[in-house]
Amino acid sequence: MEIQEKRPTVNIILVVINVAVWCIMELLGDTLDGVYIADYGGMYPEFVMNGEWYRLFTAMFLHFGAEHLANNMILLAAAGGRLEAAVGHFRYLLIYIGAGLLGNIVSYYEMIYTKNYAVCAGASGAVFGMIGALVWAAIRGKGKIEGLTTKGLLFMIALCMYYGITTAGVDNWAHAGGVAGGFLLCMLLYRK
Repeated sequence: MEIQEKRPTVNIILVVINVAVWCIMELLGDTLDGVYIADYGGMYPEFVMNGEWYRLFTAMFLHFGAEHLANNMILLAAAGGRLEAAVGHFRYLLIYIGAGLLGNIVSYYEMIYTKNYAVCAGASGAVFGMIGALVWAAIRGKGKIEGLTTKGLLFMIALCMYYGITTAGVDNWAHAGGVAGGFLLCMLLYRK
């Protein structure tokens, strides 16, 4: 009888990449400076409009300071490993990247619509995508997955969204887009 590998390898690699990028960025400059973040791949609508679409991806690995990084990596470590164990390594990576991209796309179009531009960065769209994906997996698992319940996950989303709404400078559109992206991608990719 073969034992299936449940180690969250991809999740660990994603956390390491995010931390390493932040450390390098912090050594080279000030990660709390929006201009600095924009210069090195942060998502800014005018740059994206001028053909720099890669910023929708690169922004997922940049963070504004240690607190921003820590908040995202704690949530990613908690949620991501469980999702990866449930869906597998490759599907997990697809959900992470897809949810992060969708979160940034939603944020981009909201800023275009309101003409209220800001530099955006962070893994939170992808992280919220992990939670959204876990909601679908829990629904498929009759209300539970990897020790988590659908109600508990929905409460976590509500609590995180509330924190975002009541805290200045948080991109709630990226969060909402990430949750939706993760949920939809998990619907397509998750097989119990």
